[in-house]
Amino acid sequence: MIFKRFNTLILSVLFIFFSVNASAQTEKECFEKASRGIFKFNQGFDNVILEPVAKLYNKLPEPIKNGTGNFTSNIATLLSIPNHLLQGEIKSAGHATGSFLINSTVGVLGLANPAAAMGLDNQKEDLGQTLGSYGVGGGCYFVLPILGPTTVRDTVGMFGDNLIDPFARVTWHEKEIKSISGNKLDYVGIKAATAVDFRGDNMTNFESLEKNSIDLYAATKSLYLQNRDKKIKNSSDSDDDDWGNLDK
Repeated sequence: MIFKRFNTLILSVLFIFFSVNASAQTEKECFEKASRGIFKFNQGFDNVILEPVAKLYNKLPEPIKNGTGNFTSNIATLLSIPNHLLQGEIKSAGHATGSFLINSTVGVLGLANPAAAMGLDNQKEDLGQTLGSYGVGGGCYFVLPILGPTTVRDTVGMFGDNLIDPFARVTWHEKEIKSISGNKLDYVGIKAATAVDFRGDNMTNFESLEKNSIDLYAATKSLYLQNRDKKIKNSSDSDDDDWGNLDK
């Protein structure tokens, strides 16, 4: 227990340090050579594993694909709720809560999305976006293995999300939560399903991006940063499910 509290304390200190440090920076390239190497590794992973799996996924009946997308999106709503509250968006937090409750019950565990028909579709939020709304700059841009493009702010946000995301708390910290069962594989499985669904939905867009980009690394970086900026500003033309219209 002491060790776990110590880990939480260390994470909190790092969170504050990197958040403050990032606030004085704009998104700039810090480890381009290393990032380009990791980007190539990620391309290899995509070619060998993710793309083939996504192609098989796209062959599934449409109701199964839609159900998978709805289910993973519904789980992601749990992370949006605390981030809406942290941003002072009480109405949006209420919509997100209503959406999760309705889709989890009437929508059969989120496989259907009746909440959208009721006007309760909501903007997905994460801690990186919350920090950005506070004026925290992105800081250094770099690429992580498998996880892909990120910034200092968004990397810190990913760690923080684990602390405030109810689904992550149940699955990654199940031993700390009495009478609630969970499994780390549940969390990993949801993230993997989300990635496959995203890749399958953007099969043509990725092919177009690769074909038309002189520098795919630079094009991907530009798309990521533009999309994150739109999400932080809650821009009306931002797309919750991808990096903002990959085919444009």
